[in-house]
Order: sequence, then structure tokens, then C-alpha cells
Amino acid sequence: MTRRELLALAGAAPMLAAKSAPTAPVSIAKVPSYSEDLVAVFTKMFDQIGGAGRLVKNKTVTVKLNLTGSPGLRFQGKALGLTHYSHPKTVSAMAHVLHRAGAKRIRFTESAWATAGPLEEYLLDSGWNVRQLLAAAPNVEFENTNGLGKGKQYHRFPVRGGGLIFPAYQLNHAYADTDVFMSMAKLKNHETCGVTLAMKNIFGITPASIYGDDAGKDEPNERPTKGRAEVCHFGKRQPASCAPPEIHPDSNRESTYRMPRIVAELVATRPIDISFVDGVETMSGGEGPWIRRELAHVKPGVMILGTNPVTTDSVATAVMGYDPRAPKGTAPFQRCDNSLVLAESLGVGTTDLNNIEVAGEKINDVVFKFPGA
Repeated sequence: MTRRELLALAGAAPMLAAKSAPTAPVSIAKVPSYSEDLVAVFTKMFDQIGGAGRLVKNKTVTVKLNLTGSPGLRFQGKALGLTHYSHPKTVSAMAHVLHRAGAKRIRFTESAWATAGPLEEYLLDSGWNVRQLLAAAPNVEFENTNGLGKGKQYHRFPVRGGGLIFPAYQLNHAYADTDVFMSMAKLKNHETCGVTLAMKNIFGITPASIYGDDAGKDEPNERPTKGRAEVCHFGKRQPASCAPPEIHPDSNRESTYRMPRIVAELVATRPIDISFVDGVETMSGGEGPWIRRELAHVKPGVMILGTNPVTTDSVATAVMGYDPRAPKGTAPFQRCDNSLVLAESLGVGTTDLNNIEVAGEKINDVVFKFPGA
């Protein structure tokens, strides 16, 4: 274990890190249903954290969606956006708000499950009205970042401070060819990482063509059909040699050790400028219907928006009824290390709720307890 990891996991580390880690305001809104005027809701939330125009005017904005797992897997037969996917209405409304705030280009991305085909086709398979989304703003485009996509080459992103698992990542051009990076996540538990919010959402920016189970040994496989379990979850193999190998190939191979660290270092590597967490309707107990434990469709009726992913996710974790600084062995991090604290140790943001300005609703007024809280 490195000195950085010892600091991150020691009981005193969160308190020490929070003094120097950056903070930023976080907006909370009560939103009982997707039938609300989401454009008005988002506009007000942005105004509470400094305004959308300040963040996106005359800029390219890349928005990472949360479309985890195959669109054919549904929970209780419900629409994907009501359980574990980004909801189409939130995406359309966000596109409209970003365009109105002056964004010159809005690019929606996702490393679509088991394919490097056009993201538009994946959205259609997921039940989305792509034409309606395109109508929300005149400058919308899509990119499946599971492979090279529309780019001519991958871009290397060195991990700030040297990294915890990998020293650098090879990523799709969309994450380099942008001015503003946004994560649109759902308010959910995660089987391996405890929670999956704005930070965990960008675990999916790693292309399966390089980090997937069927990635080439030397060159990317531009037709991937599998996930990233062998490389990212369990470390059974290294990524394609066009990407740097692990720093310590003899380190812990448990997914509950590796995945929180990969999440933390990705956030430090490809910083998130805008973090959005949708908790209007979602699922508790896991990140998708493939999880083999008690799952439930829930309606917390809340949305959370911020400019720092650690502060935003800390507030979202508290809304779920958890302590964002909880150590391993404590809900929701019963089996894993706390990725929020790990990211805090890398200087990304603070988990100290006393040091985070919350606008709009108060945390205590919107708490919706998830399992173990």
C-alpha cells in the first residue's frame, strides 16, 4: 500500500484532506416527477451555483450519460430511465438549457455496452426518441466512446500525482476535444463501489477496445463485444499495449480494491466540470437488474447539481442517508474502500459536509434512506 493510500484510508485522512481540498456549492431540488418543467428546474439549479452561462458559453460541452448494461435488461419491465439509465427527459432538458446558456456544441457520450457502433442506434434500442433529443438544441452530436469512434487517434491522459492503479489512460478523442466535461448520473447503490453517482459514472469512459475482455493484446479491438472485468475489475490481464500497464501488477486483485481507485484516479485525470445526479426515480440495492440481491424501484424525488464531483457526490451520498466519509465496513462501503475519500486524498474535492455550501433544499429535508442507512 502506498503512502497516498494510507493517508486516504486512515481515520484522520478525511479531516486532513478536507482542509485543503477544493469546495464548490451544490444545488438540491425537489422534483417529484419527470413531468415537471425540467428546463426551469435546471435553470434555477445552475443559477444557484453561479449560472450556466459562466460555465458553458461559447464552449464545447461533452456530457457522459449513464446507460449502464444492455438495453435489453430491464427491472420489473419498467422503462430504463425510471430505474438505472439516464432519463431521456432530463437529457433533452439539459441540452436545451446548455444551448440557451450559449454552448456552441453539445456532445453526448457513453461507452455503450458491448458495442462500438453509433451511439444513436444504442439510444434507439434503449427506447429513446433521438429526433426529439436533436430538436432540443441545434448543436447536438453523439459519440460512442467504447472505441476510436469518429476520432483519428486515442488520447493519453496522465494521472495526476502518478496514479493508484494505472499511470495514465488511453481515451476517446471526445474527452480531450472539449472545453467542459459533464457527468449525468443516477442516484444508485453499486455492488462493488457502494454508490454510483457522478464520479463512478465516468468509470465508463474507458474504451472496451483497449480495456475490454476481448481487447487486442497489442492493438485496440474496434469491435468489442465484452465488458472490462478482466482488466479493470480483477486485473487478470493488462490493457492493450497502446495503453500503459499497471503501476503495480502484484497489487490487490479484488474488484472492491481496484474499482474505487480507478474511479478516484479517473476523476483526477479527466476532471468533471459539472456533476448532475438524477434521483427522481431510480433503483436501490444495486446499479442494475443483473445484481443478485434485493433491488427496489424507488422515488426519492430529488436532483443534485454541482461543479465539483467530490462535493456533489458527498451531498448525494448524504441524501441517500449515508456518511460520505464512512470507512470500509460501514454502509454503503461494507465491502469496498470509499472512492470519495480516495478522490479527496488526490486533491479533487472535499467530503466534509460542513465545508460544502448547499443551495436550494436542505439535505435533511430530502433524505431518502437507501439500504443500510
